[in-house]
Amino acid sequence: MTAEMGRKLRVLIADGVGSRHDQVTSTVESLGHEVVGVGAPLEAVGHATAVELPDVALVIVGEDSDESLELIRSIVQEAACPVMAILDVQDRAFIDRAARLGIFSYIAHTDDREEMQSSMDIALQRFAEYHALEGAFGRRAVTERAKGILMERHALDEQQAFRLLREHARRTNRKVVDVAASILESHQLLSKGEEPTAPEGDLLTRTDEEG
Repeated sequence: MTAEMGRKLRVLIADGVGSRHDQVTSTVESLGHEVVGVGAPLEAVGHATAVELPDVALVIVGEDSDESLELIRSIVQEAACPVMAILDVQDRAFIDRAARLGIFSYIAHTDDREEMQSSMDIALQRFAEYHALEGAFGRRAVTERAKGILMERHALDEQQAFRLLREHARRTNRKVVDVAASILESHQLLSKGEEPTAPEGDLLTRTDEEG
């Protein structure tokens, strides 16, 4: 699969070895992708990822695994992109440590174009799934907190609180999570003694039974 068949990617290559970046660059470019930050030294990786905004970052791993892990840590902290490790050998202990820092894929055969593209695709897919899941958990947490506020203020059970959220969302043509977020904001304002300006303030101060 090449860039003509899929999406042309901006690929950051961070070299922790100093001897394989030419081969990695050649393979990536042969797939039709744009290479940025080739051979970025450890101290420049964070800046390079922030400036270049790559779609995926490749970290070439050498014998100094600690330095390679620091490269990965820097990229993960700075770049909103998945990180792949390029290994000389499939070192399971290193992979486990790197996975905890945030790598989404790894590869050992850098001259295999098909494997390189497949690994980048896997990294991008896992990255998207991770953030979708993270977002889903975040939305659920907001809704749960809003339900708890309504339950406490109006002596409702969980089903009644959610029904109140849902009905208000329908009346205002909004998503339940957006209504829940406004309730949290209004609750914070009320806790500070300020008057809420959002319509959801009515849900916090209502005195009628759920209807």
